[in-house]
Amino acid sequence: MITPYNDAYFMKQALQEAQKAAALDEVPVGAVIVANNQIIARSHNFTEHLQDVTAHAEIQAITAASEYLGAKYLTGCTLYVTIEPCVMCAGALYWSQIDKIVFGARDEKRGAGRFQNELYHPKTLVVNGVMEAECAELMQQFFQSKRR
Repeated sequence: MITPYNDAYFMKQALQEAQKAAALDEVPVGAVIVANNQIIARSHNFTEHLQDVTAHAEIQAITAASEYLGAKYLTGCTLYVTIEPCVMCAGALYWSQIDKIVFGARDEKRGAGRFQNELYHPKTLVVNGVMEAECAELMQQFFQSKRR
């Protein structure tokens, strides 16, 4: 099936969410979940606002997508997230049985990639490096502004 959208299109949507997070002084991570070429969930980090260390963009998006679908499993869905998921989010994504994860920039300190892809469900396809420079730049700018 030929679709008008591609990974870069949906990553741009995730970047818009990350920019919303930055505007709220949250770590700028954004996520969207897509099913049948349609965004069914979008979110960004809410850890500061909610005072909840588990309120990562991915977790918030998983919850919204599950509510939208009326199901706990996200088979047939793709997550687009600006930064590589952490171990906690990888675990949640494992249990969601999501089909595909696409992330922009790696997180060398906290990313699940340090453990290869063993933390993701065996059927989940993981793609990285989509709009990597843009995703990394937003994160770098955010943390540089905190160091001033």
